[in-house]
Amino acid sequence: MSDQLTDGRRFRVLTVVDDCTRECLTLVADTSLSGLRVARELDRIIDERGKPRMIVSDNGSEFTSNAILQWTDRAKVDWHYIAPGKPIQNAFIESFSGPLRDELLNETLFSSLTHARSALSNRRSDYNDHRPHSGLGWLTPAEFAQSINPRCDVVLRSRNGSAPQPAATPQIQQPKTAGANSKLDKT
Repeated sequence: MSDQLTDGRRFRVLTVVDDCTRECLTLVADTSLSGLRVARELDRIIDERGKPRMIVSDNGSEFTSNAILQWTDRAKVDWHYIAPGKPIQNAFIESFSGPLRDELLNETLFSSLTHARSALSNRRSDYNDHRPHSGLGWLTPAEFAQSINPRCDVVLRSRNGSAPQPAATPQIQQPKTAGANSKLDKT
């Protein structure tokens, strides 16, 4: 994401959201975000929370840089790039970014990078600790994260999985067997 300060200088925001818990893991604001900076932030998150199996991102230059390609090899983390122009392929970050843009970035005139960082930190805290989500059983992301054990819980995104449920359950036909039970009663 990007925005600008009141003096016209642009800044970018790195947003990282855990797809399972919906927690915002970081909001980093700076005048530029290189692949090296993204890699440092990911290392910090891994130190705090452990290593994810996969990271999903768009095709921004900070994510497609040699620094990130080297980081994925070193960290042994799979990286999936969404198709260009298909933000729905990364729906959790999009559902986080929309309100962040509407409720904070579009509504606030940031006088400095320090001001932007402070507002983003407050937003992250509010989002994680005070905003319940229907997809999490009306728990906040922090409450939901405390209620699961990712190393033991098999299905984390949804208790019923992510596939749509069938409209009807198929009937199981019993094999016909010879004998008294196989006769039809014609009364």
